[in-house]
Amino acid sequence: MVQVRYVAIGDSFTEGVGDEVEGVPRGWADLVAQGWADSRGEQVAYANLAIRGKLVQPIVVEQLERALALGPTHLSFNGGGNDMLRPRTPISRIADAFSHVRRRCQEEGVTLILLSGANPSAQLPLPALIQRRGDALSAAVEERIAGDDDIVTAFNWPDTELSDPSYWSADRLHMNTRGHHRVAARVLDALAEDVPEDWWSLSEPDRTVRLDRSRYFREHLGPWLKRRLTGTSSGDGREPKYAEWLPVDPR
Repeated sequence: MVQVRYVAIGDSFTEGVGDEVEGVPRGWADLVAQGWADSRGEQVAYANLAIRGKLVQPIVVEQLERALALGPTHLSFNGGGNDMLRPRTPISRIADAFSHVRRRCQEEGVTLILLSGANPSAQLPLPALIQRRGDALSAAVEERIAGDDDIVTAFNWPDTELSDPSYWSADRLHMNTRGHHRVAARVLDALAEDVPEDWWSLSEPDRTVRLDRSRYFREHLGPWLKRRLTGTSSGDGREPKYAEWLPVDPR
């Protein structure tokens, strides 16, 4: 059996922000790598080039070819969440990135794992706008990949359970440990691998601090707006957490 060589590209969703272990983001992609090794009972090679705050075009330009150069068997891609929050960005331009990643994976013979992010709209300002643009992006991407049975899909946007606050961190934009486990369960299920039963709805206590309106604005929404106005990103100067292959052994 050929060893699984899995590389992930994307933004904070794929980097694992919100599911920190000893201060380091873990997240669904790390969990998938471990769950994959456990399910198969053999070592999986894993790399993660995702960096928080990235728009979809920089993900494609800065991460895709670097990931393909590693020689993966599988590549997971998600992007567009940060673009979607910019109302002037055309949905078609975001969907173009998905088409490009799809084409490059086909050319290189790499199995594409395509994800959509979870839906945070109920907890954020302008929920109707975010819902509408998220729905439009989901429809556009699904139209682009229609009929392609070689793509592994793990779409989280339609999962209403994931919109519950118990799956989200204090910033209301990134999932917490429970949320990342549910996404990882969906990916492993789409890969036809064994899924730890409790990952779908992790039973550990919800330790997320619920912030009142003023504190939420001061600690999270205000800094995000400042970055928008100054043209900076939370990922500026950051390097991928796993730029080369990391061996993941079954437990």
